Amino acid sequence: MPPKRHWFHWATPASARMTRIPRLIGYGFMAAAALLAAVMKKEGVETIGPLPAIAVALFLGMVGVMLVFTDLMVRGLYAQIDAAKRREEEGGD
Repeated sequence: MPPKRHWFHWATPASARMTRIPRLIGYGFMAAAALLAAVMKKEGVETIGPLPAIAVALFLGMVGVMLVFTDLMVRGLYAQIDAAKRREEEGGD
């Protein structure tokens, strides 16, 4: 049976179109937050522009963790959907 065409061109199988770029950006933000925290401790940096340095570090870390966890959860969801579709095609439930 040929694969079904989707109404939306972007609705392709997860393995064909998902990249790891958002997760890598998230890791970069977390590394930047850790580096900023190390610089704050060693050099005594108090502000970055008009913002307190700790606020910038917390924001970078929070956005980084959010990107990484979201990417991993979406990948897990797509893997479950793909496994269910394969079971259905094989004649299972």
